[in-house]
Amino acid sequence: MFQSTPRVLSIQSHVVHGYVGNKSAVFPLQVLGLEVDAINTVQFSTHTAYKHIKGTVLDNNDLEEIISGLILNDVDYYTHFLTGYSRSPDSLKQIAQVIKKLKEKSPNLVYVCDPVMGDNGQMYVPDSILPVYRDDVVPLADILTPNQFEAECLTGLTMNDFNGAIRIIQALHDKGVKIVVLSSTVLGDEDYMIGIASNGVKCYQIQIPKVEASFTGTGDLFAALFLAWTHKTEGDLKLTLENTIATLQTIVKDTYDYARAIQPTGKLPPALIELRLIQNKSVIENPVVSITATEVCRCFSK
Repeated sequence: MFQSTPRVLSIQSHVVHGYVGNKSAVFPLQVLGLEVDAINTVQFSTHTAYKHIKGTVLDNNDLEEIISGLILNDVDYYTHFLTGYSRSPDSLKQIAQVIKKLKEKSPNLVYVCDPVMGDNGQMYVPDSILPVYRDDVVPLADILTPNQFEAECLTGLTMNDFNGAIRIIQALHDKGVKIVVLSSTVLGDEDYMIGIASNGVKCYQIQIPKVEASFTGTGDLFAALFLAWTHKTEGDLKLTLENTIATLQTIVKDTYDYARAIQPTGKLPPALIELRLIQNKSVIENPVVSITATEVCRCFSK
């Protein structure tokens, strides 16, 4: 089937209010010119930083039914596949099977995997999800966007310095991943985190300014932006990383400044720091790059 516009199948969570999962990914992808078919693994009232969570979960049988409908109607042709948070090992195994089916029909399909498991040394999914990501899902990924903690979990290696980061990136390349992006690491200083992206030939790092708040949905947004810009730049890793970080940081800073204008001091409540995606539509379309990525090594084995 001929497709003039890239098409993404995104299987992620959904919230009625706020921006995480598909709510954080679909709009930016569409703004950047990609068609998106979204399957919502959960439909919750809000994300889990709120006090009360209500909603429903899509069970494996229902997911199978939806995929079956796409196949029967012969609309299961995609250029890209995107996944984020998965609630259980069984659901993740099922998603791995979906990837294999899609790649059979579209051999050039690009799979972007955000292996959402935890951060800052803590898992917020069942421990039993880790081996499924490591053994079943990661080898299928073309682009992988873990944070430092997730990358360490996937490889069993630690990242105490830049050389440690390179070892982890190499280990993920060895699993078959073409592009590895460490979306955030603690290798910076009190003002900056460091992001690192590698395609196995070139490796770039970029400084990510820290903001004094914890935002939800930024990882989902990062993966979606990186997918879109990889396509739009025809695989220019440096420019993709720069545009992704420029967009993300502008949205985060605008969200933070807006929240502080309402509440100048104290811990910001979740409702005040929902990512301001709609208000930054023009930024998503045309990010202004003020922080450039620098090439740091070409030391990967073949």
